[in-house]
Amino acid sequence: MELVWGLYVFTCGLILGSFYHVAGLRLPKKQSMLWPRSHCSSCKKTLKAIDLFPVLSYLLLKGKCRHCSQRISYTYPLVELVTAMLFLGAWLAFGWSWNFAVSLLLISMLMIIIVSDLAYMLIPDKVLLSFAAAVLLLRISVHPLDPWWSALAGGAAGFLLLFMIAVLSKGGMGGGDIKLFGVLGLFFGVQEVILVFFLSVLFGALFGMLGWLAGKVKKGVPFAFGPYIAIASMIALFFGSDMIDWYIYLSGK
Repeated sequence: MELVWGLYVFTCGLILGSFYHVAGLRLPKKQSMLWPRSHCSSCKKTLKAIDLFPVLSYLLLKGKCRHCSQRISYTYPLVELVTAMLFLGAWLAFGWSWNFAVSLLLISMLMIIIVSDLAYMLIPDKVLLSFAAAVLLLRISVHPLDPWWSALAGGAAGFLLLFMIAVLSKGGMGGGDIKLFGVLGLFFGVQEVILVFFLSVLFGALFGMLGWLAGKVKKGVPFAFGPYIAIASMIALFFGSDMIDWYIYLSGK
């Protein structure tokens, strides 16, 4: 039975991952999620069921449009697969619990943000407000942090931390990133949102340096920071408590 539930969660992740990719591309452009129907970005042909099976269609069609043979971006199956794996990982870690429900909200929000930030260097306010409202409702009702005010303090800490950096760096941090950290504070509370901040800066600096060495990132040219925040958030989701406990133990506090 556990295998059946695991496959169910994984399949839901695949299907929703496909939806999140579309959402990440359409919401920043203020386009409808329902119309027009999914279509090839090159030949504009409407896609049918055979074209829309998550990951499987990409493999069967060898990564090309069935009508015009134009290459399909690898981000489609990648987002679908990563979402499915994270859904499954959250279920294995937390089981059928409110913690699992909150984790799904976090994963869903971050997958949409990764797509939109990579495509447009934009994190839509509509996405942040929608997920902030959902997680805040859970935090003040059925699944509060301990203490109960930690979520509110975390939201304030996350927002103010990034806001101060943006002011001191004179615009070095985007407004979307600032608001995103405010929402992450509601998910994590104060301690773990600070952990997310340090990890995201670490990953951003590391991959930024690698990109600069490879000629993909140019000095003084902004790059999408959302994906690094997402990676840091996923690490904090699954390992944050252990990392904080480890730090406290090593520091002797």
